[in-house]
Amino acid sequence: MVIGVPREIKTAENRVALVPAGTEALVQAGHRVLVERGAGLGSGFDDDAYARAGATIVDSAAEVWANAEMILKVKEPIEPEWPLMRPDQVIFTYFHFAASEALTRAVKESGAVAIAYETVQLPTGELPLLTPMSEVAGRLAVQQGAKYLEKYFGGRGVLLGGVPGVAPATVVILGGGTVGSNAARMAAGLGARVVILDISLNRLRYLSEVMPANVTLLYSNRHNILAQLEQADLLIGAVLLPGAKAPNLVRREDLKRMKQGAVVVDVAVDQGGCVETIRPTTHDNPIYVVDGVIHYGVANMPGAVPYTSTLALTNATFPYALTLANKGWREACRSDRSLALGLNVVKGKVTYPGVAEAFGLPYTPVEEVL
Repeated sequence: MVIGVPREIKTAENRVALVPAGTEALVQAGHRVLVERGAGLGSGFDDDAYARAGATIVDSAAEVWANAEMILKVKEPIEPEWPLMRPDQVIFTYFHFAASEALTRAVKESGAVAIAYETVQLPTGELPLLTPMSEVAGRLAVQQGAKYLEKYFGGRGVLLGGVPGVAPATVVILGGGTVGSNAARMAAGLGARVVILDISLNRLRYLSEVMPANVTLLYSNRHNILAQLEQADLLIGAVLLPGAKAPNLVRREDLKRMKQGAVVVDVAVDQGGCVETIRPTTHDNPIYVVDGVIHYGVANMPGAVPYTSTLALTNATFPYALTLANKGWREACRSDRSLALGLNVVKGKVTYPGVAEAFGLPYTPVEEVL
């Protein structure tokens, strides 16, 4: 199989979907790897490293897309890439379709096979290709929130951990999954007062066993959310419905309950966000203010730390990429139900229920395309 790795062109996205070690393994398995010149530079991997691993370095993204049977990416194809997608071409990346009807329709019309990292799901319910970036994003949410709480950026001028004689900041986290638990550990480690809200009592029981004493666990309902908004210096949105749009838990009118200069970091922004007033931003222009509350909505947060993120991501994605290359997408998905759940759009058919529901599109069970 011919595998293509184009350079990511989303604003300030420096991750890459394949590292030289993975390239070498694919080549040794008999595949051909095309890497766009400069694709790995942002993550610290130069073209020579890929060439030594056996890749062919090409000068343009168009050449990669035109010749590759499978495209490996990090972020969803953005509008300039849509015309490059081809019928029957496998695209393996984060898609987050439910956040973009335009992207969904573009992939449908292309006839490509879209396998989304974020909906590959193990029988345990774990999302193995989303987990590493959720770990990064959860930890980074606290780091970014702490920064924008500084007065220089318009924040309240609060130090997360406080100092002796001065109370620490309050960090409120909506969702106790991978993002939320990683954010809580980071914030608690800095000495903040942390509150996690979640609707799963089993998850709350588990978190009660593993979280430090400065983390409070609350059942998530409207009453508790509103009460905690009044206390929050930093609010972190960490709600996930796999493959579907995130629910709005914080409404526009709720912002008036928050302190002036408080910060919202909504990690769910790439699935529509769980704060009504959030919208996607970029690393170049990450924040905006609504009703005196700073909003951070960068949709590719792990791209801020590309070396760490690329290695964490490819550690998880590469075994699946190798299986797809060795077996082809159809046989690989037939033999691995977890991978089959990654099929979101196949040759014009929407095969993931959350995506079909988000835009009122016809749904085709994945078994029919396999």
